[in-house]
Amino acid sequence: MIDITHKVSTLREATAQAIVRTSSAATIEAIRNRAVPKGDVFEMGKAAGLLGVKKTADLLPDCHPMPVECAKVDYAIEGLDVIITMYVKTIYKTGVEVEAMHGASVVALTLYDMLKPIDKGIEIHSIKLLEKKGGKSDYTDRFRRDLKAMVVVCSDTIAAGKKEDRAGKAIVAKLEQSAVAIEEYVVIPDEVERIQAKVKEAVARGTDMIIFTGGTGLSVRDVTPEALRPLIERDIPGVSEAIRAYGQQRTPYSMLSRCVSGVIGGTLVLALPGSTRGAAESMDAVFPHLLHVFNILIGARHE
Repeated sequence: MIDITHKVSTLREATAQAIVRTSSAATIEAIRNRAVPKGDVFEMGKAAGLLGVKKTADLLPDCHPMPVECAKVDYAIEGLDVIITMYVKTIYKTGVEVEAMHGASVVALTLYDMLKPIDKGIEIHSIKLLEKKGGKSDYTDRFRRDLKAMVVVCSDTIAAGKKEDRAGKAIVAKLEQSAVAIEEYVVIPDEVERIQAKVKEAVARGTDMIIFTGGTGLSVRDVTPEALRPLIERDIPGVSEAIRAYGQQRTPYSMLSRCVSGVIGGTLVLALPGSTRGAAESMDAVFPHLLHVFNILIGARHE
């Protein structure tokens, strides 16, 4: 199965449809009057469809098992057609469109099985997805495409050439995936004055976001939060909370990170962990959704 461990759980919805086409008005009347010999086709189809939704991952090898938190079946009769609509809803890391289509298919097969003794011409038509919501595509297109970022690696050892930077490059890669242009990528030592100077320089030239990696731990040289907090005009505590909560599900040490998030005018400032894994997971926790902040900050630099 595809690895979805890096994804964030969001509200997911999907609606699918299947059509059972009968060959006579007599069949439709039998359905309406609950006169089908095998029983009430609508009730039996509903029960089978709900089981179908729940069992999707058991039958389709690449589907992830997931907590289905809502599923329902609706019927409509149009002429000789019985239109089945299956709606599925959950909060999870991947979508439920296959579950909805599988459920609709099972309902259709149940109706076929129950009706075939009285209608030899019955057919199943048009199993399809009608709508899905809550995936990455629902959010990506809402973001601006003209954003610029500066990535700053705070590390004495990397600045001295004793170690290769990987965390900063992981941040750059994630920003590029989110269509954010890299205005500057730089490595500096763990010094308050150097950190503050980079912030002031970027804010002055109108950089949209500044992302620091390193210096958020508890060693004597970890000073990034102390350097940034006096400059930040408005905290965004929910961002840091989301990053730590995401990380805590992956390592018990995430709670020790002193990541920082806030804005200076119209510039977003983040301070993320210095480890490659910590930086990459922090970016996964909040991007691309964090880019919504720039829809809120429009005009902040001109007020």
